[in-house]
Parts: sequence; C-alpha cells; structure tokens
Amino acid sequence: MLKVLIPTLTMIPTTWFMDKKWLWSLTTSQSLLIAGFGLTWLKCSPDTEWSTTNTYLSTDLLSAPLLMLSCWLLPLMILASQNHMRPEPLTRQQSYITLMILLQLALIMAFGATEIALFYVMFEATLIPTMIIITRWGSQTERLNAGTYFMFYTLMGSLPLLVALLMMHKDLGSLSLLLTQHEMPYPNTSWGDKIWWLGCLMAFLVKMPLYGVHLWLPKAHVEAPVAGSMVLAAVLLKLGGYGIMRMAAILTSLTKMLSYPFMVLSLWGIIMTGANCLRQSDLKALVAYSSVSHMGLVVAGVMTQTPWGFTGSLILMISHGLTSSLLFCLTNTNYERTHSRTLLLTRGMCMIMPLMSAWWLIACLANLALPPLPNLMGELMIITSLFNWTYWSIILTGLGTLITAGYSLYMFLMTQHGTVPPHLIILSPTFTREHLMINMHFIPLLLLVLKPELIWGQHL
Repeated sequence: MLKVLIPTLTMIPTTWFMDKKWLWSLTTSQSLLIAGFGLTWLKCSPDTEWSTTNTYLSTDLLSAPLLMLSCWLLPLMILASQNHMRPEPLTRQQSYITLMILLQLALIMAFGATEIALFYVMFEATLIPTMIIITRWGSQTERLNAGTYFMFYTLMGSLPLLVALLMMHKDLGSLSLLLTQHEMPYPNTSWGDKIWWLGCLMAFLVKMPLYGVHLWLPKAHVEAPVAGSMVLAAVLLKLGGYGIMRMAAILTSLTKMLSYPFMVLSLWGIIMTGANCLRQSDLKALVAYSSVSHMGLVVAGVMTQTPWGFTGSLILMISHGLTSSLLFCLTNTNYERTHSRTLLLTRGMCMIMPLMSAWWLIACLANLALPPLPNLMGELMIITSLFNWTYWSIILTGLGTLITAGYSLYMFLMTQHGTVPPHLIILSPTFTREHLMINMHFIPLLLLVLKPELIWGQHL
C-alpha cells in the first residue's frame, strides 16, 4: 500500500516546484506510473482473502479493483482538464491538480482501510476536495447551490452512521473489518436495532445515491468541471456500494427483513430516472441521471445478499466507472468546442468530427450494456439474483434495461446526427490527447472481457 501512497504524496511537491511548461506532462506521467504500481493489487489470492500490509491498510478481492480504478482515474482527470485550465494562472492550475491528488489519497485510504473508523474518516474527507473543485472551478453561478446540496445531503446521511459505529464499538470492542465479520450478528429484537441498521446504511444509500435521496447528484455533475464529474461518477459513487458490501457482513440477520423497501425503491428508481433521461435537454444531466439508474441496480443487487448479487454489483460498479467517466469526457470535448450542453444546439457532430462520433457510438453502446462488455455481465448477474428473489422483479429490470437502451441511443442520435447548425460550422479539430484519454477508458473495458475474474471478487 505504501508503494502507492508515498509516490502519490510526492506528487504534491512535484506539482508546486516543477517548471510551468512541464507541469501537466510530468504530473500525468507520474500518476500513470503510480497506477502501474497499483496493478500489483490485482494479484490477490482468492484463498488468503486479505493481503495485509500493515495494521490499518490492506487489500482483498473486493477493494483491489476499486483501488485500481481510483489510481487509474487520476491521469485521466489530468489529461481531460488540460485544455480548459490552460488560461488559468499557474497557482490555480497547481491548486487544481493538488486537490485531485488529495482526493486520490483519501480514496486509497478509504478503500484500503481495515478499520471501519478509518474508512468513515476518509469517506468524509473525500467531501472537502470534491466540494472545492465543484464550487471553485464550476462554470456557472449555480455551482455554489450544487456544492451546498452535495455537502448537506452527504453529511445528513453520514452523521447517523457515526453514532451507529460508536454503538457498535461499545458492544463489540472493535471496529476492525478483520474481526467484526466473524462476530455474532446483531439480534433483530427491538426498534432500536432497526434504527441502528438504518443508521449504518443510510450514509451509503445517499452516496450511491438511492432514488429519493439523489437530488444532489445531477446538480453536482452539471456544475462540476470535467475532473469533478469524472471522479464523482467513476469512484465517489462506488464508495456507497463498497460501504454497503462491507457492512452487510455484520448486518446479515437484519438485512433479510429490512431491505425490502430499499430494493423496491431502487428498482422503481431505475424506471423513473431512465424515463427522466428520455426527456433531458442537457447532455451532462442526461449522463448524470443514467448514473443514478445504474446505481439503483447495484443497490438492488447488494441487498439480495447473494454471491451472484454481490459479484454482479462489483462488476457493474467497475465497468460503470469507466463507461460514465468516458461519457463525461466526450461531453466535455463537445462543450469545449460548442460552449453549450443543450442537445438541440449541438447536432450533426458526425459530419464535423467523424472519429469522435465513432467514440460516441462505442460509449453509448457500452452504457446500454452491449455484449461482450463487462457491463452486460454485471447486469445479467444482478437481474438473475433479483429474479431468484422474486419473479416480479423481471418486469422492472426488463423495463429498466429497455429504457436504458432507449436513452443511450437517443443521446447518440441527438448529438451526432441531424442537420449541422450554422454556428457549428467552424470548430477546432480533435487532439491526440483527447483520443488517448478515450482509449485509456475503453481499452481496460476490453481487457476485462478477456479476464473478468480480476473484478468479480470470487471469495464473495
């Protein structure tokens, strides 16, 4: 773990003391090197489960893919941000990169923590750099409102978790994940136990977000700069799913009875947010609502408490992280040229930028779970586990899959086809940097088709 944490820390002095002309290229190279070191995490043995490096930080088959995703995203965020940060003063550029580095540090420590208390502290610590990125570098005045929504939704959800963890520590004497999963599960005897269960999971359900407590997400996505949107969609939402999976080992007996309303709400949310995507005029809001829809499927899969549900949720989280980040990158490339996110004003792009149109097609097909991509594998495993839970779930999941295909193709057709508006005739061409960034999203997805066991957490 230290082989990644220490180089990540050393990126901060690199950022501040490096010559201006080398700032972006050197930070990109160093973050790619760190991501290369992180590949060793994927060598976890399914027999030993935990690969412990010290008392507080270790990896297993659940945390390793999410840790790797967090490290892989930093060079992509730096690549994506170069163009719109170029006019900024040097100190602003350095501050921006430093915040992204601090966010990666917090995420590595959150996913690698073996103490639930350390996980909680790092879970909260990710809020600060994310909120500064949204409120300071967002493009419109609404960014302050979005930052407030983001902060208060997450804090209001996670304060009950702190109380629940203190109660757990009082009863069990430890908050170590290595020990608590082998303790006796909590009894389901009183209303207090049910409230404690809700307190443990509410923070993660808000972070996912579950339909009903999702209003902070579209605002945060729409107002954030491209790096903020990428890290929100790709990694920060996965903190919620990871937290539910970790707590599920302790909450088993309570979850069997109390999970039903949340499963129904998440399945209903797939339909509602998918329908909302079909009427969106803002491209970024459309991608943001599609994330809520996919995360609803993840919540439902985790709540089934079955190996297939857990495995499908983990696969879908990793593949959705790459796909949604890719969609936000493509949205940003359009926005940098047209200065508009309105679908009706950015039509006919395939006539102007045909190669970028091909990337759009691939990204939209990945979003609707085209075989043989891992998105399809994750969705099929979750749908199978839900069908095993109740036959009626096939109606909601089937309809959700149909709507997802509908809005993914709608997004592609609205942005790439049609008559080119007169104001789009003169646009700057695409850059090698942008194609490299898109390939760095898509190639891992293709490679995971060849070796999916890296991300399916076999011991679950």
